[in-house]
Amino acid sequence: MEPKGARRRREGLGEEQEKGASGEGNTKKLRALDLVQWTRHMEAVKTQFLEQAQGQLAKLLDQAISEAVQAYSQQHRPLPSIDPDSVSKTQKSSFGKRKVFVTRRSLLDELMEVQHFRTIHHMFIAGLCVLIISTLAIDFIDKGRLMLEFDLLIYSFGQLPMALMTWVPMFLSTLLAPYQALRLWGRPRTGGTWTLGAGLGFVLLATHATVLCVLPIHVAVKHQLPPASRCVLVFEQIRLLMKSYSFLREALPGTLCARGDTSICVPSFSSYLYFLFCPTLLYRETYPRTPSIRWNYVAKNFAQALGCVLYACFILGRLCVPIFANMSREPFSMHALVLSVMHATGPGIFMLFLIFFAFLHCWLNAFAEMLRFGDRMFYRDWWNSTSFSNYYRTWNVVVHDWLYSYVYQDGLWLLGSRARRAAMLGVFLVSAVVHEYIFCFVLGFFYPVMLMLFLVVGGLLNFTMNDRHTGPAWNVLMWTLLFLGQGIQVSLYCQEWYAWRHCPLPKTTFWGLVTPRSWSCHP
Repeated sequence: MEPKGARRRREGLGEEQEKGASGEGNTKKLRALDLVQWTRHMEAVKTQFLEQAQGQLAKLLDQAISEAVQAYSQQHRPLPSIDPDSVSKTQKSSFGKRKVFVTRRSLLDELMEVQHFRTIHHMFIAGLCVLIISTLAIDFIDKGRLMLEFDLLIYSFGQLPMALMTWVPMFLSTLLAPYQALRLWGRPRTGGTWTLGAGLGFVLLATHATVLCVLPIHVAVKHQLPPASRCVLVFEQIRLLMKSYSFLREALPGTLCARGDTSICVPSFSSYLYFLFCPTLLYRETYPRTPSIRWNYVAKNFAQALGCVLYACFILGRLCVPIFANMSREPFSMHALVLSVMHATGPGIFMLFLIFFAFLHCWLNAFAEMLRFGDRMFYRDWWNSTSFSNYYRTWNVVVHDWLYSYVYQDGLWLLGSRARRAAMLGVFLVSAVVHEYIFCFVLGFFYPVMLMLFLVVGGLLNFTMNDRHTGPAWNVLMWTLLFLGQGIQVSLYCQEWYAWRHCPLPKTTFWGLVTPRSWSCHP
């Protein structure tokens, strides 16, 4: 006979095993149900994503088709027949060349959602705090007071009202002259009326070009504007010239080929006015728009841009002025030059970061948000570049799109598809000359450091370090050369700046203006 206690323990153990087996079975059933629900959820997400992508693609294709049909209808020409065998060739030769604007965020805005990247942003802010603390500490030790001096900032932005007053006629000329010239050219070609209007349009454009090219230079030289105020004028001068050219380049062919009502063939004035302020250099009649304006986002970006300006002033005041202020007073030596270049690599790369973040991210995003401009791809991930050809394409997408559309593509159209290297060289030549002109305008002297680095060194690196080179080593090489290039620019331009202060020209001559003063300045 089995004892009652043993039989009860055996029965309890069996019940527990049955409960455990049933519980394990229930868990497996729940997991299976969860897996089915998760699979259904992912299928729904996939379907929704495909529907959205298909809707966006259909919208873009409908827009392209409507623009093509409208262009042919304005020209009163029959629609061309399409050979099915040539569709792929037509896609390769035509589609993809004209930039399509779509709603997308800036890359840094997406990266800022990652905590690790926000920490890097916080490190730069901490660096600004350290510069402020060090300035206060040194000022307290030397002068016995705690006060932040903004002498460099005040000097750089001196006579800013004069620069803003000069901007008004520049903008009014851009607002009125190109659009009115296009309206005159779009009138019906009957008798001598169109010829007279076309001549008047050329006069308007000539006056517009004269105002933009001559007025800012005259004001800057006559009133001796400081660097930051000159920056306002030269950047607006170049921006308005590029926008005027883009507007005429995009709208003029359809206007000249059209017949009849100018209200149909000429774009609306509101679209042109919006184009003058929106952060792009390529004219389109419509752009993708965001549904609302986030004013807190606008204020944050403007505040960050102002912080970058203060950051740059602290870097120049603490790391550059003490080194280069008296360097031109000493005899030239290769040892001192190499040391100054190495010392300037740190401030130079910091200035590069600040210019990128302040202008290409904060400033452009602030205006894009205020104007509800949807396409925020003002730059790409240039920091991951393993070649200088990719770096040039991704550093400043706004300017690159303009150069690609109106210098490279138009160069291929004029010279033929085989002249790709010549068209690319034309892009480098235009970009190098404009960059050198900006430095010459802002600093007030001609010293072709940027021209040589951009056109000669940059051109060689563009053809040698091309997209075929990949891997971390090439990215390290790109950054090393970028550090050295920034150091050379900061060192040589700072030396030339102080040489012009210490050794002014006794008599203004052409050779005196184009010969670097730092080569012969030994007061």
